[in-house]
Amino acid sequence: MNRTALSRREALAVGMTLAVHAREAPEQRAVVSRHGDRSFDALNRRANQLARALRAAGLRAGDAVAVVCANRPEFVEAFYGLQRSGLRLTPINWHLTGEEIAYILEDCEARALLADARFADSVSDAVRRVAGPEVRLAVGGAIEGFGSYDEACDEQARGDLTDPVVGTQMLYTSGTTGRPKGVHRKRSGVRALGEVGKRIVHQPGRDLHLCTGPLYRAAPLAFSMSIPLALRVGVVLMDGWDAEEALRLVERHRVTHTHMVPTMFHRMLSLQDDLRRGYDVSTLRVVLHGAAPCPVEVKRAILEWLGPVVFEYYAATEGWGAFVTPEEWLERPGTVGQPDPGQVSVRDDDGKAVAAGTIGLLYLKSPDDGTDFRYFKDETKTGRAYDAEGSHFTLGDMGYLDDDGYLYLADRSADQIISGGVNVYPAEVDSVLLTHPAVGDACCVGIPNEEWGEEVRAVVELREGFAASDALAAELVEHCRAHLAHYKCPRAVDFAASLPRLDSGKIQRRTVRDPYWAGRERRI
Repeated sequence: MNRTALSRREALAVGMTLAVHAREAPEQRAVVSRHGDRSFDALNRRANQLARALRAAGLRAGDAVAVVCANRPEFVEAFYGLQRSGLRLTPINWHLTGEEIAYILEDCEARALLADARFADSVSDAVRRVAGPEVRLAVGGAIEGFGSYDEACDEQARGDLTDPVVGTQMLYTSGTTGRPKGVHRKRSGVRALGEVGKRIVHQPGRDLHLCTGPLYRAAPLAFSMSIPLALRVGVVLMDGWDAEEALRLVERHRVTHTHMVPTMFHRMLSLQDDLRRGYDVSTLRVVLHGAAPCPVEVKRAILEWLGPVVFEYYAATEGWGAFVTPEEWLERPGTVGQPDPGQVSVRDDDGKAVAAGTIGLLYLKSPDDGTDFRYFKDETKTGRAYDAEGSHFTLGDMGYLDDDGYLYLADRSADQIISGGVNVYPAEVDSVLLTHPAVGDACCVGIPNEEWGEEVRAVVELREGFAASDALAAELVEHCRAHLAHYKCPRAVDFAASLPRLDSGKIQRRTVRDPYWAGRERRI
């Protein structure tokens, strides 16, 4: 057998689908972006070069590589280069502060860091705080102490690897307590990819997908990059969301597919009517959305404008829940779909299944193919997520199944806040507030926001000797911004004489949160 290149069957078996596309349609556009374009052949060659560069630097299968990079072709190259090297990719949110990036670098045990020069300040701050990573490559410019990504790749051969090893991805997700944790799988594979892939029609070589969100997030990485490129559908990368720019790109490139979050729907609907309707978006066949609950009135308005092309899913970095077509949703407004039998279980506080129409804690079926997740280096958190049998896990959401088996979300049992489709740890913000000398105790909650779904609000109990004021509230917001990415920080601070507590002394976060949601049907 010729070992200079893998056969088609071999390539597909070890996750080198990109290599197959590069042979069968080398000049087809794979990536279109303001930072440059890539054909499938060029993308594949660069992935091979990066894989060899990292091996030459001493990395081996199982090692971790962190990536801090905007939506540019090098991110996609890194994804595929690591996928065929047996390496573990951790994309890092580039909005984070150096302190927050440093935590993830250390926690994920990164041996290499690929960083966009655009974020040199925060990345440089991060690497000063940790011992590693020992391999550091800068993308799109220079970063002090980093080698050049382009130069490292240019030194290597372009041909397909003859000994590829399938890599994995470990993204960091928010939860209820402490710092973010990596969602780790021993084997690569997310059921959501297959579930959406089999429900959404793609025409290889003809369709084009618009990636509206940052690739460090699970949904854009999966639905706006992995699935389209795996099916030989090119991707147009947006570098930062703008409602009118999205419409312009759809018209210019004749985009057929895209993924959005409800905040994006709100922004587009807020454009002046003549401006919005002045763009030709008739090529759109699929607008997929998830990541955050969508208000019924917003989704109805987007369907009235775009037509029956809006599909929704209920899932997370941890796993898959349900999927709903526009026709099904119009018949049952508010549903997130009809899960497969046994995929979603609704349970009471004792873990027992509840009757149809009864709100309970939602549990999702864990995959039985070896791709079940664990929270990296946190068996306690992992144990809390899974049921006693280990067959189902919960994201902390509350909901119910109707008599026909359609799922509706009702509330969030867990404390996490979802603002614009991005998860925020309230406990992480609380801990920063508690370092301010005026704060005796703090409780951050998500409150209603028509555009973002939820926004972060801090409720603070002051120490003796401090008085509530607008000036102090503003000072506390700025205190948070000095230590945390701005999207995590409270937009405002309310003061309370005392915060409600259990007998154990633990703050009752839901009791703090409930008044802000009074009079609403759903509390998410």
